[in-house]
Amino acid sequence: MSTFQTKDGVTLWFKDWGSGQPVLFSHGWPLDADMWDSQLNFLAERGYRVIAFDRRGFGRSEQPWEGYNYDTFADDIHDLIEHLQLEEITLVGFSMGGGDITRYIGRYGSAKVKSLVLLGAVTPVFGRKADHPEGPEQAVFDDIRAGLRQDRAQFISDFSTPFYGLNAGQQVSDGVLTQTLNIALLASLKGTIDCVTAFAETDFRDDIAKVDVPTLVIHGSNDQVVPFEATGKLAHEMIKDSQLKVYDNAPHGFAVTHQDQLNADLLAFLQQQK
Repeated sequence: MSTFQTKDGVTLWFKDWGSGQPVLFSHGWPLDADMWDSQLNFLAERGYRVIAFDRRGFGRSEQPWEGYNYDTFADDIHDLIEHLQLEEITLVGFSMGGGDITRYIGRYGSAKVKSLVLLGAVTPVFGRKADHPEGPEQAVFDDIRAGLRQDRAQFISDFSTPFYGLNAGQQVSDGVLTQTLNIALLASLKGTIDCVTAFAETDFRDDIAKVDVPTLVIHGSNDQVVPFEATGKLAHEMIKDSQLKVYDNAPHGFAVTHQDQLNADLLAFLQQQK
C-alpha cells in the first residue's frame, strides 16, 4: 500500500499508476481518490503517470482531529510532491479539490507545475460574501453541517440527487450511487463537517492571482452544488489566457455523467502542453 507522512505526522494514502508526465488529482467532497479511477485508467493507458491521494480524514488516509483547512491541504500536496520527487506536474482538482491545488500555487508557486485543471471547482470564492453576492448563503452550509450531524448516511444518499443531476434528466447506475455512499461513509465525520466550513469560507482570489501556468476550467452549466456563475466563470475571467469549457446541462458530478467527454478533454489539454 502506498502511503506517505505529512510534515505534521499524518499518514496519507495515494495511488500512483503508469509512467510519463505526471498528473496529480485532488478529489472532491466527500469522496476520495477512487472518484478518479476512470480518468486515471484512461490517462495511464495513454502514457501518463497519474497520482491520486485520499485527503486527510477521507478514504484510506489517517483521520486526525485537526487540520481541515486549505493551508494544511496545500501543505499535504507539497509533501506528496516532495515524497515522489515530481516535476512538470499537471494539477487537477475537482470541487473542493480545486481549492487545494490553487492554494498550493499560492503558497509554493508554480516552479514544479506545468499546468492546472479546475473541474467544477470552488475557486475563486464559493460562499456568499459582501463582495461576492453570487455565492450560496451561509444558511445553505449550516443546513449541510446539521444534516451530517443528524444522519450522515441519509444526507449523503439524498445529496446524490443534485450532485449527479438526477432531478434534471441525468442518469447514473445504482452501482455509482452505492459506491458514492460507501466512499463518503469511509471519511471522518469531523473531517467531513470541517471541510464544509473550509470550502464555504475560504477566499482563493489571492491564490488565483498567482496562477501563471496554462489552465483549463471545466464546469457544468447545470451545477446545482457549485454554481458556475459564482465560481468557474469568475476563475476563467481571473486567470489570464485560461481555457473554458462549459458542459451543457452537466451536473456537479460530471466526472461520471460526462466521463468520456471529460477524459477526451483532459487528454487534449495534456497533449497541448507537450
